[in-house]
Amino acid sequence: MGWTYIDGATRADVICELTRREDSHSVSAQVIAHALRGNVLWTVCVLTAKHDSAIAGLAAGQSTRFIGCNLLARDSTGWGYKDMAEAVHPYYYTCPLSYLDMAPEASHSWRAGVRAYHASGCRDVARQAADAALEQERSRAVQANACQAVTA
Repeated sequence: MGWTYIDGATRADVICELTRREDSHSVSAQVIAHALRGNVLWTVCVLTAKHDSAIAGLAAGQSTRFIGCNLLARDSTGWGYKDMAEAVHPYYYTCPLSYLDMAPEASHSWRAGVRAYHASGCRDVARQAADAALEQERSRAVQANACQAVTA
């Protein structure tokens, strides 16, 4: 989606905002790990449902985890952020490798890019690996749809 800027905020203010525990009437969110790589803040967040149906597929008291990618930037009013989750395949691959073991996989192709980035230290190689994995996922989806059409 878009960017959120906080009037008068410093970079540190935004990082504190993105890593603090939050509670609502239906969900609690807690960042259990975070790392800053340039102007990309990586997080591992635990979401806990406070009642049934607060989070799709979870009963009250159950939790899920996800990897967050928060881009940080400054405009004329202060610092802000753009938040994304692994599931949208952010085209940033500097996520700490240890985070991949802390949350269930939401994007195989993105994780392939993260692993390639760390193996080579080269962003271009990571993008090529992620694009190849994404193309494999698309091919499998097309084949699955073709098989369903033949059997229908």
